[in-house]
Amino acid sequence: MPETRRALLRRLAIGQAEGRAPSMMGAVVRGGRAVWTGARSSVEGEVPHGDVQYRIGSLTKTFVAVMVLRLRDEGLLRLADPIGKYLDGTPVPEATIAQLLAHSSGLAAEARGPWWERTPGELRSGQDDLFGERPVRLPAGRRHHYSNPGYALLGALVERLRGGTAWGEVLRREVLEPLGMDRTTLRPRMPHAGGWAVHPWADALLPEPAHDTGLMGPAGQLWSTLDDLCRWAAFLSRGDERVLAGSSVVEMRTPAVPPEGDGWEAGYGLGLQLVRRSGRRLAGHTGSMPGFLAALWIDVEEDVAGIALANCTSGPAVSAVAADLLETVADREPRIPEPWRPLPGPLDPELLALTGPWYWGASSFVLRLKPERGLELLPLSGAGRASRFRAEPDGSWTGLDGYYAGETLRVVRAEDGSVSHLDLGTFVFTRGPYEPTGPVPGGVDAEGWRV
Repeated sequence: MPETRRALLRRLAIGQAEGRAPSMMGAVVRGGRAVWTGARSSVEGEVPHGDVQYRIGSLTKTFVAVMVLRLRDEGLLRLADPIGKYLDGTPVPEATIAQLLAHSSGLAAEARGPWWERTPGELRSGQDDLFGERPVRLPAGRRHHYSNPGYALLGALVERLRGGTAWGEVLRREVLEPLGMDRTTLRPRMPHAGGWAVHPWADALLPEPAHDTGLMGPAGQLWSTLDDLCRWAAFLSRGDERVLAGSSVVEMRTPAVPPEGDGWEAGYGLGLQLVRRSGRRLAGHTGSMPGFLAALWIDVEEDVAGIALANCTSGPAVSAVAADLLETVADREPRIPEPWRPLPGPLDPELLALTGPWYWGASSFVLRLKPERGLELLPLSGAGRASRFRAEPDGSWTGLDGYYAGETLRVVRAEDGSVSHLDLGTFVFTRGPYEPTGPVPGGVDAEGWRV
């Protein structure tokens, strides 16, 4: 609506003016497509458009994570595998691939000097050149510690398992081309913005270098456009079977390390930053390289994403701008739910018969039927362990979330074939609360319920 568009433009304008950015661009994605874009510039008559490249820094890590999960889904690796199984000479051979993805490998935050983001990659021509005298700062797996060299190792892993093909070429072939992101590249291509530093105490500019960072490229090398990042936001919301299944994208958005800050303010999944903001759960990433800042946030429940790009080293709060663009749309124009539709047929009568009330002891639950023979267990009291379950070929179900994530739900039948009870990770669910004749572990008092 016009009022929403004005509010979005105003937020972008405030971000550019107060952050003293030479230029700033923003976008909102909803329903898998861009629904608003805006731009501000300090140069009269030269407002950037959606096909202008900006450097996106650590947003590169989200692309690397997708390539690693593709390898996992193809069966070429397990996330629990130690990186030393595939790469020789790493300082943390026992750290798992999942730990590297989630920044819990214990590796140092930065590569060996000089400042890798402002110097040529030739200074770190071999893997041994990435790490200083103390490459390991924390025990692997104990806590979150952001590590740029850790993603350099993941890029090397991609190259190793793709037969020596450079990670950038793998990215282009397997991810960017299928998604139509032909303006996302390792090196800038015209038209692109120039990167600037803004003097802290004067409105003056200094050009920043834009080196090829070589082996550190997987940590922050990519350049992209607003148009391409809108496509990337849609992908990170839904997945795309040509690149990565939606279930694997959900896995990327699942917390993989202990939360940072009080009250679960921020955490990290597999290649994605996770934050709570204004009661919302956002997933995405921020990025910075000399001369550039970037941020992309997604609210999956509202099906809306916000993106902000600026071409200066520091100053603009692009993370807040991107989140505010998202929240402006979500607050002013809340998502309209999809129409209710019945399950696609045919309906299995035996599966339907499993639905309805079940009792774990005296606690009441309800079992609901979901698409693709899935089930959902919900507490009737409003407080309790809720989980969704995926149907398995052997007739059981596997928990997808909550307390029962990864646990097995089975239907146990009596000798006559009728349903006796549900077994959920050894917990017995019966049709009545503590039924005297039910298979309740420990038995039920013979006198039953009393007053």
